[in-house]
Amino acid sequence: MIEKISLNTLRFFYYVAKHGSVTFAAKKLFVTQSAVSKQIKNLEDTLGLSLFDRVNKKLVLTSDGETLFSCCQQVFAKLEDCLVDLKQQDNRKKQLVLSCEPTISMKWLIPRLAEFNTLNHGFEIVLLTGGGAVDFQEKSIDIALRRNDFEWGGDIFHEKIAEEYVVAVRNTRTEQTSTILLASSRPNLWQHIHKLKLVSSDILSYEHMVFEHFYLCIEGCLAGLGTAIVSIFMVEKELSHQFLELVQPPVVDGSSYHLLSYYPFHEDERKVVFKNWLKKEMQKSKESFMKSFSP
Repeated sequence: MIEKISLNTLRFFYYVAKHGSVTFAAKKLFVTQSAVSKQIKNLEDTLGLSLFDRVNKKLVLTSDGETLFSCCQQVFAKLEDCLVDLKQQDNRKKQLVLSCEPTISMKWLIPRLAEFNTLNHGFEIVLLTGGGAVDFQEKSIDIALRRNDFEWGGDIFHEKIAEEYVVAVRNTRTEQTSTILLASSRPNLWQHIHKLKLVSSDILSYEHMVFEHFYLCIEGCLAGLGTAIVSIFMVEKELSHQFLELVQPPVVDGSSYHLLSYYPFHEDERKVVFKNWLKKEMQKSKESFMKSFSP
């Protein structure tokens, strides 16, 4: 007997029981009232039970109807949750969440993401900005682009993407000042440059003006506040449009960009695809910079 009862029949019963109305259930299910009534009668005949009483032209559940309705509520609620989970999983497969430091995101990555999304890999990059340690699980982050200037822990999977190169740049249209613009987000950079004398003695003697991020240093430089020490990946547009000019040739600053993941890259083809694309693009960017702006 039970085998003859379909899930669709129970769905008809569920909506009638929930709203106490054949008319409402018919509208909800996009069928006629007679179709709903027939399904309810067939269900009662199959079970050999009366599920509804008609009281003052209203349908009221019998005790057996109440029992069946309670079961249906549990079943359909679980089904709905399951379908929502499946939909969310499908959406997650179509979106790879990437955390990236603010300036490299703004000045280098974002201009390239539109091109990546046109390559039809079957997923898009969702970008979150942030620096330092990554809380992959709490923030639902899949991968993160970071420089190796902090300890990310032995349980984090990582792959090197590119060396970091820095340059000294200044505004081409304003009077020059004896001020160097530095980012507090790179606290060890100036010490490294000073120790290895990677810039001229004149620049080493400049007064310091400190901003929170490199993009603020770049904006300060464009405003004529001084000479900025920045990554080559962050001033491509400004140099190519001659808004800024090189004061010193690019030098390796001793750090490098790495792609981080909480799980092995090979377990998610999307991560492998993006990692390979990122390596290729950063390599192209570096080669183009070296070629165009070599001293």
